Amino acid sequence: MKKTIRKGFNGIVSMALATCLLAGCGGANTAPATDAENPSYSDKSSGYDLNAAEPVEGMCETCDDTGFVEYPIENNETYEKPDENGATLVSTNPLSTFAMDVDTASYANVRRMIEDGYGKGNIPADAVRPEEFLNYFSYDLNAPKNGDAFGITTEISDCPWNKDHKMMFVGLKTEDANTEELPKGNLVFLIDVSGSMRSSDKLPLLQKSMNEFVDNYTGEGTVSIVTYSGEEKVVLEGEELSNKDKIKRAINSLSANGCTNGQSGMERAYQIAADNFVEGGINRVIMATDGDLNVGISDPDELENFIKEKKETGVFLSVLGFGTGNIKDASMQRLADCGNGNYSYIDSMMEAKKVLVDEMSSTMITVAKDAKIQVEFNPAKVNSYRLIGYENRQLDAADFNDDKKDGGEVGAGHSVIALYEITTADSAKAIDLKYQEGDKKDYGNEYATVNVRYKEPEGSESKLSSYVVSDVDVKDATDNMKFAQIVAEFSLILSDSDYKGDSSFDHVIDTYAEINNKDEYKDEFIQLVRMVAKRAL
Repeated sequence: MKKTIRKGFNGIVSMALATCLLAGCGGANTAPATDAENPSYSDKSSGYDLNAAEPVEGMCETCDDTGFVEYPIENNETYEKPDENGATLVSTNPLSTFAMDVDTASYANVRRMIEDGYGKGNIPADAVRPEEFLNYFSYDLNAPKNGDAFGITTEISDCPWNKDHKMMFVGLKTEDANTEELPKGNLVFLIDVSGSMRSSDKLPLLQKSMNEFVDNYTGEGTVSIVTYSGEEKVVLEGEELSNKDKIKRAINSLSANGCTNGQSGMERAYQIAADNFVEGGINRVIMATDGDLNVGISDPDELENFIKEKKETGVFLSVLGFGTGNIKDASMQRLADCGNGNYSYIDSMMEAKKVLVDEMSSTMITVAKDAKIQVEFNPAKVNSYRLIGYENRQLDAADFNDDKKDGGEVGAGHSVIALYEITTADSAKAIDLKYQEGDKKDYGNEYATVNVRYKEPEGSESKLSSYVVSDVDVKDATDNMKFAQIVAEFSLILSDSDYKGDSSFDHVIDTYAEINNKDEYKDEFIQLVRMVAKRAL
């Protein structure tokens, strides 16, 4: 089967920009029926595979709409992540430090692949980020108290895939948002309307998603819409959110066509955000694209610095990914990280409702910025630890106290889950060091101290909160722990992790049957597990 694609230089330039962005900061739904029929993905650690990057639908040699040529659709999705975290001896490095992350794009994107028919062997390992699998779901976590930004829930129980290890669960949660009293908003949507956005899972889904958002958003303020393709265009500027019909007419008027030569789309979006800036309000650029990141600033370092500078003015950036065949996953994630925002992937109206209706109001209300976690383990209780996921959010230990070092942004009602696989000091597998013991202080029943550092939304100096994990947290696994374990286990299987141990689809499915606290998203998760398990037979 062939699709009509325009071939030309601009498509190559667009892919080249995406390649360069990897040095920054932080189509047709045709799927294989079996693991043997692998799709052509590029997940090279050195960057994007430009040799494999044929222009996608809508890319053209010049900016007119002539000269269609027939080419078979190619999968130009690209993924990248650092090497998987390994086990660390507490006696040599007791500190685990990382920036908080509430992105969920990895889970939604992998779900799309599974629903499109991919088996375990077809899913790119680099597309699987365990922390985004974990943070996609809701948990029964303690609420904040005593004026803290975060409530904390901790637990230690057996590791299901390694009988010699334990699991330590750390769950952080912010206060839920009062959607009836939202801060005034200044929202600028930066939308890719290049030809590659024509398919039903791209611009048409984006339009339906935005209409859903407009219908349900209860806050006051303004909405602006900037599009980019052959040139940037201001479709709507500073329109009152109360004028819902006018906003929806502007959304529905959008069409995908032309080249991908974005000119000054990003700069224009931020300029409009600055012109409509609301002190103490929600000021955010929301970029929506299928992966075309040619937004007018061609130098990747310049783009990174531009977004970082705008973040310091109080305008944050979030990124929404749509469609298949062109996702530049690592670059889209890094753009959101640089802009103190979130990266989500929307593959259906159900996900659109989750991201743009159920969670959008909370997401846009920043409770903590530059949020970091540093866990200090007690060598008298813990011999070694391994943090599952967060590879691209790792920080040096000294960065934790440095307010100039970026952390993550966390919105109202968000939760952050960290799962550690630990070897206890009394384990038969514990490694004893003859010369590195030093003078041990007796901290009794303490396994670890969880330190959380963050800035208030308008603040420049960080605050510190500390929580102790002790013997009282050692218990039979609760629903929180069981579900987090099987989500992590599924991610280890999909990525063929070196640490997957005795992980199995059967264990994930059997454990889910033991869990009482379920919802539609968790039920969907176990259906995905069953689908992949069946294809692996």
